[in-house]
Amino acid sequence: MSSVVRITDYRRRPPYLHFNRLELNRLLGLYATRVSCGEWRDYAINSGRDMASFMVFRHTQEQPLFVITKLASRKGRNQAARQGRYIVSNRQRKLSQGHRLEDVLEVFDKPLRLITG
Repeated sequence: MSSVVRITDYRRRPPYLHFNRLELNRLLGLYATRVSCGEWRDYAINSGRDMASFMVFRHTQEQPLFVITKLASRKGRNQAARQGRYIVSNRQRKLSQGHRLEDVLEVFDKPLRLITG
């Protein structure tokens, strides 16, 4: 007796995008520094087919304070388009964007300044 087999059930699905070990060590190092200062308290990691996100929270039941996103590389001819992108955002604002994680995380190295109103 024969049966109908759907090819889509057996096709290989594309892998999820994730942070590699070096990227994750850098992100967790930054997180540990900010936790010791009392600024951040919780984090979450989300992986998907097109992007991976590292979200930082001040309190567990809030919206993320910062989101560090790794986007999938675009198919293109030049090397810069193939490397992928990193974005640091704060709620709806994009704070930094680049092709290297170290360049994007420089936004956290800037000293804080007092704003009086």
